[in-house]
Amino acid sequence: MWSRRQGRLRPTVCGVEELRRRRREQEAALRKARREQQLVSKRLLREDAPEEAGEGCVAVILGEAEVQQFLRQAQRGAEEKEREGALVSLRRGLQHPETQQTFIQLEGSMRTLVGLLTSNQALLQLEAARCLHELSHSEQSTIAEACLPATSYLLTYLSGYSSDFISPHVAVLEALGYALSQLLQAKEAPEKIIPSILASTLPQHMLQMLQPGPKLNPGVAVEFAWCLHYIICSQVGNPLLIGHGALSTLGLLLLDLAGAVQRTEDVGLELVGEELACPVLRCLSNLLTEAAVETVGGQMQLRDERVVAALFILLQFFFQKQPSLLPEGLWLLNNLTANSPSFCTSLLSLDLIEPLLQLLPVSNVVSIMVLTVLCNVAEKGPAYCQRLWPGPLLPALLHTLAFSDTEVVGQSLELLHLLFLYQPEAVQVFLQQSGLQALERHQEEAQLQDRVYALQQTALQG
Repeated sequence: MWSRRQGRLRPTVCGVEELRRRRREQEAALRKARREQQLVSKRLLREDAPEEAGEGCVAVILGEAEVQQFLRQAQRGAEEKEREGALVSLRRGLQHPETQQTFIQLEGSMRTLVGLLTSNQALLQLEAARCLHELSHSEQSTIAEACLPATSYLLTYLSGYSSDFISPHVAVLEALGYALSQLLQAKEAPEKIIPSILASTLPQHMLQMLQPGPKLNPGVAVEFAWCLHYIICSQVGNPLLIGHGALSTLGLLLLDLAGAVQRTEDVGLELVGEELACPVLRCLSNLLTEAAVETVGGQMQLRDERVVAALFILLQFFFQKQPSLLPEGLWLLNNLTANSPSFCTSLLSLDLIEPLLQLLPVSNVVSIMVLTVLCNVAEKGPAYCQRLWPGPLLPALLHTLAFSDTEVVGQSLELLHLLFLYQPEAVQVFLQQSGLQALERHQEEAQLQDRVYALQQTALQG
């Protein structure tokens, strides 16, 4: 594509298709890397009550006899308070890898824990769920394998809830959702756990828990959004999830989050919004890469402008409050615009190019994503490049050409190539604003010199 023998760059079908092919290959590699990177435990959820954190309640390593004693008391204690206290002590002990190993080596220990989980006493259910949750985030493979038999019971328990999810056991649901999200990260999950989940009614229940409205419980929604994210990352049954309306549900939740950001000044709600926004953005981004999206047209059931506007509200919020989440939002914007002229049109009609360019200084990662989105728009053809031009785009590109990061510069060169291809008058303005001097900085860099040379020749011959 960037051969020195090519001389002047012309808008030939071959050139455009080759550029598009190369970009799609690069994006496919990036998506694979992101999925692998995302399969990492997000956090350790351990929220002991204040009275439990005082002196004298420090978690200690439990021996075999103590583990047996606490399990026996939890199962057969005379009073519910005694049974609950035994599980609390066991749960604290399970914060230690040594106690975890002791627990899984005891015959019948996991079966006892599951039995308590499925009891009809809410406090015992909650503490049993917390014990399982302590086990589930262990980094030891033997612990994860020992937890696998509990998965079917988790599915039975979670799938048994009504569509309304009006339950006194919200804390149990939240703890179990967290435990399930941890189990879904095990290497055995794609073969042993996720197929069972997809064969159950749990996916529909998960999506119901993510439906925006007065019945949405933020804590529960966060946990099951992460569960859904890890299932989607596995790529085992994404067409099934799309068929269940996952794109529509997540799209509506995205709109709801953007509305919450606009309405509230409450810091607590903002934090919940950030915590929930991350898995929702990731789920949408990864689902949009599936071929099944094209075969179930209309699943978003939302007007393009509503989705794009909501996403920009969140991007502005992240820019001010949580810059680390900007790449998540920009990756979704990239996947929305990559193959959709209508989403690119929305970006232009809502005058969002300038707000997008304002994100360039945040970081090299953000710069690359912003430039990639702009390339998505520009590659749609002359009409789109004409609407990108004139404006602040060229000064911004000249600025990014001064960056030292090769990927940022490379993406800037790609965008310039598309502009020169479809908007010839951009060449003259580029020359008038010392564009050749900006290119000369990179003409000796091995990864860039072919593209730099091609753009120089185009500018000089234009």
